Amino acid sequence: MKLITFRTADTAPRPGLLVDDFVLDLAPLGFADAIAYIRACPEALHDPAIKANAPQLPVEHARLLAPIPNPPRIFCVGLNYRDHAVESKMELPKVPTIFLKLASAVIGPEEPVRIPSLTQQPDYEVELAIVIGKPGRNIAKENWQNHVFGYTILNDVSARDIQFATSQWTLGKSFYTFCPIGPAIVTADEIPDPHSLDIRLSISGEVLQHSSTRELIFKAPELISHISSITELQTGDIISTGTPAGVGLGRTPQRWLHPGETMTAEIEGLGRLINPVVAGE
Repeated sequence: MKLITFRTADTAPRPGLLVDDFVLDLAPLGFADAIAYIRACPEALHDPAIKANAPQLPVEHARLLAPIPNPPRIFCVGLNYRDHAVESKMELPKVPTIFLKLASAVIGPEEPVRIPSLTQQPDYEVELAIVIGKPGRNIAKENWQNHVFGYTILNDVSARDIQFATSQWTLGKSFYTFCPIGPAIVTADEIPDPHSLDIRLSISGEVLQHSSTRELIFKAPELISHISSITELQTGDIISTGTPAGVGLGRTPQRWLHPGETMTAEIEGLGRLINPVVAGE
C-alpha cells in the first residue's frame, strides 16, 4: 500500500492511498491527515471497507504533496554509509550520529528546492527514510519491525558552508525547502528487507550517487533502539538513515547544486522523488 497526501483544485491537503492509477480519498472516511491513518493501522491497512467506500479520483487530478507534510520530528543519521564516511575524510562512527532536520523544511514531489544566497555550497543527499507507526520507548532491537509503518525517500539537501561553520548541523540542514520527501510512504509489508535496496540520485540525467542500503553502518534495528532509548518515538516520526557516497562535498572538484538543475532520487520499491532547483532569497 502507498500512503500519500494530496490536494486537488477544489480541496485542501488530505490523506489518500495510491492504488494503480487512482487515489482513494481517505478524508471522507474520517482520517484528518496521514498520521491519523497511520495511528489506525494495522487494522485500517487491511480494512476492505476503505477500498469499498473511499471516493476515487484519477491520479492525474491529484497533486502529490509530502506524504507527511508536518512530521513530529525528523531524525537524520550522519556518516551512515562506509563509502560516504571515507569520501568525507571522517572516522567511522562508533555510535549513530543523530541530528534533527526541521519540519518547516519539508516539501513534496516536483516542488522546487530554493537555494538562498546565504549559502554557496548547497548539496544533495538521497536517503532511505523510516516512518514510525507504533510509538515506543526503549525499543529492543529484535522488536524494531513492530514500530515501522513504512518507508519513503528523503533528500537531505544541505548547505555545507553553514553546516560546518559550527559543530551543530541542524540549521545548515533546515533551510526552507531543504527536505523533499515522497512520493509516497510504502508500507512495510511491501518492503521485506529495507537493507537490500538499490539507492541512487541523478542530476539532470547524470548519476552521482549509486549504492545499496546493504552498505548502511547502523541499520534500522540499531537506529530505532538507540533513538528510542533517549526519546520516545512518536507516530509519524521520520528516521532518515543517511546517504551513500557521491555527494557534492566529497567530489573532486566539489560539485554543488545550481538553479536550473533537476534532482531525481530513487530507491528500489519506493519510486522516484523529483525536485527542480531554483534560486531563492
